[in-house]
Amino acid sequence: MRRDPGGDHLQTRLEGMIGLETGVPRAPDAPVLRPTMETVRRFFERDQYAKLAGIELLRLEPGHATARMPLRPTHWNGLDMTHGGAIFTLADFVFAAASNSHGTVAVAINASISFLKASSTGTLTAEARELARNYKTGTYLVEVKNDQSELIAIFQGMVYRKQDKIPG
Repeated sequence: MRRDPGGDHLQTRLEGMIGLETGVPRAPDAPVLRPTMETVRRFFERDQYAKLAGIELLRLEPGHATARMPLRPTHWNGLDMTHGGAIFTLADFVFAAASNSHGTVAVAINASISFLKASSTGTLTAEARELARNYKTGTYLVEVKNDQSELIAIFQGMVYRKQDKIPG
């Protein structure tokens, strides 16, 4: 490719093609491969299991997500405490949102959770943050807290990063 005399057209074109955000304007003819954050948000709003659990996505940005789940009796186990599966579902949801927030499909290859404190009422909030990411994998840490900001559970997950874009 030849260089643009008015600037580095090749660099700008490549940055636009691979989705780098460097502050250099994208060339008008360069394809945009990364879906917008709104596309990713809409994708997660279609999650029927999260809807069933009452999970609401609060915040989504590259490598980070926050969601909450108001607790109700359907979340309780036989001891009238929040079922571990309900807590895992909330943590897994924000893990998925954070890992897919870059606009490409990321699928879980490992997940673990440690339950630290019981809960039964109020609202649980989960926050996922990216610890490491490369072109094939990503590692995320999720903290689940109650209304008093007490740590209820810690979740760690790893994803395999595919090249497919998040469906619009």
